[in-house]
Amino acid sequence: MNLHLALLIVYSVGIVAFGIWTARFVRQSADFFVAGRSLGPGLIFSSMLAANIGAGSTVGVAGIAYSQGISAWWWVGSAGLASVVFAIWVAPRLWRLAKAHNFYTTGDYLEYRYGAGVRGVIALLICVGSLFILAAQLIAGAAILTVLTGIPRWGGALIGAAVMTIYFVAGGLLGSAWVNSVQLVIMLVGFALAVPVVIGNAGGLAALTGESVPPWFGDPMYSTGPGSGWTLFFLTFPAFIISPGLIQKSYGAASERALTRGIMLNAIALLFFAFIPTMLGMSARAAIPGLTDPNTVLPTLLVQMLPVWLGALALSAVFSTEVDTCDAILFMFSTSLSQDFYKRHVNPGATDSQLLLVARLSAVAGGALGVILSIYLSTVIGALGIFYSLMGVSLFAPLLGGLFVRRAGSPEAFAAIAAGVTTLLAVRFPLAGRYHWLDPTLAGIMASAAAFFAVMWLRRQPVHNDQ
Repeated sequence: MNLHLALLIVYSVGIVAFGIWTARFVRQSADFFVAGRSLGPGLIFSSMLAANIGAGSTVGVAGIAYSQGISAWWWVGSAGLASVVFAIWVAPRLWRLAKAHNFYTTGDYLEYRYGAGVRGVIALLICVGSLFILAAQLIAGAAILTVLTGIPRWGGALIGAAVMTIYFVAGGLLGSAWVNSVQLVIMLVGFALAVPVVIGNAGGLAALTGESVPPWFGDPMYSTGPGSGWTLFFLTFPAFIISPGLIQKSYGAASERALTRGIMLNAIALLFFAFIPTMLGMSARAAIPGLTDPNTVLPTLLVQMLPVWLGALALSAVFSTEVDTCDAILFMFSTSLSQDFYKRHVNPGATDSQLLLVARLSAVAGGALGVILSIYLSTVIGALGIFYSLMGVSLFAPLLGGLFVRRAGSPEAFAAIAAGVTTLLAVRFPLAGRYHWLDPTLAGIMASAAAFFAVMWLRRQPVHNDQ
């Protein structure tokens, strides 16, 4: 057994053990769903950052940077910019409502604002979308194990799913917040040590934009069209303002001040972290040309261009990012399924212990479905793009409209969801290739917002009775 694999095993066992230990503090559903609303700025910061730095932010961005250069910064950088908006204008409003009305999920807010029908539709979209983002994390984790051992993707995905499902099912949001703090330290130490060594071995910063790479490699505004370079802003910026998982994590804050501070620290960290996987991907292009699978760019780089001990630590850091993002996704999936479907529509009289059991069983089911989906999806970025697009076009207008426009009701919300999803699907499939610069996500969000305000305007018009 090599050192890389041995350290991953030790890390995984340690995280599972720590997660199981935290289960002793989860005595009721409030502990599982919102951590008893006890999280200070430090745990909000670590929990948010752990959720935001995952497969797309590491393995995915390195793969983009390998082919497109420094413009890959926009994937994580846009999330950092969105987090500033989330911290100042969105999260505090939602937190105040959640505390006043005992919200556990984003669905609780949507029902309070629009009714049970909107809640059910969005909950269904969240469950479907979260499986795609979970699959993306498992693809990335499996890629690491494939590079190290040659294990097939399904085997690597199964191992990753087992690790994160066990500790999340045990501890819920409270347990995962503590586990995320440990994982954050491992991630930051691993990357801080690895990045300068990798860049040095690749020939220094000058080599990353030298003659061996395309001339536009150092252009931050380079883009080949939707989903590339600066246009990634339209994909990730909206999604990180209205992400159900991040909203539900914010409900766990002990105070509004703790929430704002924690999310702002997360925003600053994301803006700087965005350069790390970008520089690693550019280093891989300069030093290891010819890689064809974007999923394996980062693990291959860390194995081939670092001393064994440091490569093992860096791989553990990457694996850590995939696992801690998985728990955020399981949180989103299990809480929506248990709170928004089971308690709301199946068993309204469910006891606290029954709700907690259903949430844990939902997490197990989500992990299994994520493994199955990861086998059929090709890349990390492709899987994440589906989730971000779906959440952006369905939630952006209803959620923000509900916060800032008092007159809006369920007709506006339904119109926005229908217009957004329909436009997204039309641009992505029937119109694909006809209008090269038409971004499907941006088009869907614009159509959703237009439908939202059009219905609100129509409902305000007086009805003329000519009889």
